[in-house]
Amino acid sequence: MQPYLRLMRLDKPIGTWLLFLPCTWSIGLAADPGCLPDLSLLALFGTGSLLMRGAGCTINDMWDKDFDKKVFRTASRPIASGEISRFQALVFLGGQLSLALCVLLCLNYYSIFLGAASLALVVTYPVMKRITYWPQLMLGLTFNWGALLGWSAVMGSCDWSVCLPLYFSGVMWTLIYDTIYAHQDKEDDVRIGVKSTALRFGDQTKLWLSGFSVAMMAGLTLAGLNAEQTLPYYAGLSAVGLHLTHQISTLDINKSEDCWKKFASNRNLGLTLFFGIVISNLMKKKEGKPIEN
Repeated sequence: MQPYLRLMRLDKPIGTWLLFLPCTWSIGLAADPGCLPDLSLLALFGTGSLLMRGAGCTINDMWDKDFDKKVFRTASRPIASGEISRFQALVFLGGQLSLALCVLLCLNYYSIFLGAASLALVVTYPVMKRITYWPQLMLGLTFNWGALLGWSAVMGSCDWSVCLPLYFSGVMWTLIYDTIYAHQDKEDDVRIGVKSTALRFGDQTKLWLSGFSVAMMAGLTLAGLNAEQTLPYYAGLSAVGLHLTHQISTLDINKSEDCWKKFASNRNLGLTLFFGIVISNLMKKKEGKPIEN
């Protein structure tokens, strides 16, 4: 059982957090004024994030078995090390996707079709590192689908004036943290022929990450304005900006330990924004008809 848990990366939950957090932002923004976000939906999306992250890791490791064998950090992964065969992984993947489908079917029809559409991104992402220096962009498109799905699960459809800038900001965020993550393996990636934004940006990484941060902040500001957020949202957004500034300014792209530390700190960034959304929404006046005497 333990190799299958490692295949899902349950020993490294940061990936599940990074998949889940854009869902929480969207659900929080879509909550009724003066109310907390729907806790049952948050639990449902948390379960779905755990399953889909596990499925994504399984697909990735099936694609990358030969690459993973050649990289010290990934050589001990269950498929690369031979603990689990590709066929066993395929059966396990079917189980994960079946459970994830059960979660998806708990949502409205619009969200079911929207969620199903993301599967194409999940399957094709692992191929991108073979053909482009921008696989992190594809990961961003995949990992932030919850920014669309969370809103539609609450409201029945997407308000694109909120969802698109929120989704865009999430994609920019992924480009930031996954470029940092990719710097851990850049020497091995060059040796085995795998591409990444870390290799594309090289010594200009901090400049690129700064640009992505500005774009992310602009998108989140627009989403907040269109969702009529109150002061705590922008206070949380300011804290996010400070976190990004510190993260990038102190980053040492040539130290794997520092890259991992900065990458993992993005969970706190995402939670900061979520709590800002929740408090902001609680400060809104509840909508409703006046009570007649």
